[in-house]
Amino acid sequence: MARSQGANQELAEVLNELWCLDSNRLKPGLDYIISLQGRAGYVAQGSNYARDRARAPLFTYVNQDKLKSIETYSHFINLLDNYEMSTGVSETVTPEELQENQKFLDAILETEVMKCAHRYLIKKRQSPPAVTQFKKQLYDIWFRLYHRERSGGEDSCGFEHVFVGETKFGQEIMGLHNWVQFYLQEKHGHIDYKGYKARDNKDTPDQDDHVLNLQFSWKGLVKPVGGSFIGVSPEFEVALFTIIFLSSTDKMTSVVVNVDEYTLELVVYRHGRSIGTSFPKLLSSNNQDL
Repeated sequence: MARSQGANQELAEVLNELWCLDSNRLKPGLDYIISLQGRAGYVAQGSNYARDRARAPLFTYVNQDKLKSIETYSHFINLLDNYEMSTGVSETVTPEELQENQKFLDAILETEVMKCAHRYLIKKRQSPPAVTQFKKQLYDIWFRLYHRERSGGEDSCGFEHVFVGETKFGQEIMGLHNWVQFYLQEKHGHIDYKGYKARDNKDTPDQDDHVLNLQFSWKGLVKPVGGSFIGVSPEFEVALFTIIFLSSTDKMTSVVVNVDEYTLELVVYRHGRSIGTSFPKLLSSNNQDL
């Protein structure tokens, strides 16, 4: 999608500001350790067979006490078990779950990351100035249920797709772009990490990278490649993808920006007034000795 340089520059500036403000981002090598192992191979479309290039899990260690002690993460983790994995199966949302959604939004709205995103969106006239109205807007974007399959009831929402993951007709994995969910599912034995994806030796990731392209299987189904931030806070991802979602009314918005030391393609698909999916693709990381 062609964008004017100015708009892209402005977007890059706010995304870098969010990056700098993300005080709840965990530190690689200290708060968590990942083991990248081998480079994953090609998986044919529709196939659920992938050669395993990684014998060990991706996450060697995560400081769970730290995760639970940070309010946004603890509320986030409470949301991960609220969804029906298969599309086409209606979601039943209990009053308790609705409350958990609200608590999560309240917690992230307290962070500097979300305050910065809100200020930017007010300036762009894309969000209402009142925090209560902004919260409602976030709710519609991320938590409002919609039909992903034509048959059946309201079976999906942006949050479920992006952060929790779901399956389509029990045959393919959709979404699941969040590292906390990946780690917890890996710990429970549901995810098998198959290796990192890289086009060539120039974009080989290292264990300190905060963005990875991965291949994995989840409950027997293979995701040939999925992009994911690693170690970043939930509020950072919500802020970043909300800004991109609101920057355009196109069905698909893709922005290439430099954030910190990474060149990323940030992709957002819209589903009416909500997020269909959103994920980062790592294009390059400049910490290599080129």
